Amino acid sequence: MSKTPRYFTAAEAAEKLGITAATLYAYVSRGLIRSEAMDDKRRTRRYLVEDVQKLIDRKEQQADPAKAAQSALHWGVPMMDSGITLINEGRFYYRGYDAAHLAKQHTLEEIAALIWTGAMENHAEIFVGESLKFSPTLFKTLSQIFVSNPALAYVQRYQIALAMAAADDFAAYDLSPQAVSKTGARILRLLTLTAVLPINNIVTDTIYRVSTAQILTKGWGLDEHAAYLLNAALILCADHELNVSAFTARVIASAETTPYAIVIGALSAMQGFKHGGNSERVAAMMRSMMSDADIRPALVDKLRLGERIPGFGHKLYPQGDPRAAVLLTLLENDAPDSSALHLAQAVIAEVRALIDIPPNIDFALVTLENVLNLPRGSALAIFALGRTVGWIGHAIEQYSDPNLIRPRARYVGIPPREND
Repeated sequence: MSKTPRYFTAAEAAEKLGITAATLYAYVSRGLIRSEAMDDKRRTRRYLVEDVQKLIDRKEQQADPAKAAQSALHWGVPMMDSGITLINEGRFYYRGYDAAHLAKQHTLEEIAALIWTGAMENHAEIFVGESLKFSPTLFKTLSQIFVSNPALAYVQRYQIALAMAAADDFAAYDLSPQAVSKTGARILRLLTLTAVLPINNIVTDTIYRVSTAQILTKGWGLDEHAAYLLNAALILCADHELNVSAFTARVIASAETTPYAIVIGALSAMQGFKHGGNSERVAAMMRSMMSDADIRPALVDKLRLGERIPGFGHKLYPQGDPRAAVLLTLLENDAPDSSALHLAQAVIAEVRALIDIPPNIDFALVTLENVLNLPRGSALAIFALGRTVGWIGHAIEQYSDPNLIRPRARYVGIPPREND
């Protein structure tokens, strides 16, 4: 069986789209079609079949509404109203504030207050020490579970902690916006402490008076300056519009279940390899590259097998994921001599040379994990912690809508049979 080609020539791409070569080059410059050099002189280029086909599909859907309806749940339709995150022209904003700037100037707790209530100054009221406390017995039990089951991934640990804590948190049944913000603060603190368990004496009264990033810094035994990097990463991951886990959160919230159940469900979606779990593939790829000499052969092998290079490219950011750009720049400023950073930079340069695709947030988070020498799997742990803020924000929005999210199925099975 012949394999579907991965690239078109310029003539083939233009013919498929029914456009001129000049229009094809315009599409490339706008980021609608990715291209790469075919020779060392970079004069002849080839064009990704995947991108060309997407443009063909878009034109067909515009001409045929019925066909558009059949693909309604893929990247764009239906749309749901939300006042949390705007993605526009290669940048993204929380409640109208540029998220890249927020990551450098504010704490995750302030961003949580912004997303949940619309005002950063409300963080002092939401993240009050006494209201964040759980029974010490809970953390003792969780520590015992984690020690006995060392193979548990961070997301699995989070889900266990949420299920156990939910059993005693009756205030979580209050679904009013103010109450959900308080519950969200408890959930965020619970997951943060879960990330650093088991560590002796980590759960003390002082823990309830410091930030999420500071807890991670102390719990993972890092220098104090690492808190700034962790905090920035958490903020950059706080929300990203209606991705699969946020949509999952909204579906669950529409049934009026508690925020604990919402976060458990969203975590289930996040750990999939097409979502946050992709960071595990990035980490595995980076572990396979012990030196610069390993980079090109490893990347070429993936391309020859028709595989994507994990950690590169994002449909919403053809010119580059701004979250990755911010985090990688912070790492370059903070740890310019890091061997892990140098390896990551070499990988970025090689991918650029091969297929001209920039890194995304998954790659940046794995680079953060490697530069700071964090526990294995902490890239996804950080992603999930930050995104918890967004899930709670979407829950608050969805609770205000009395409608259940309940699409209908278009039956394509065997027609009903007559009784024999």
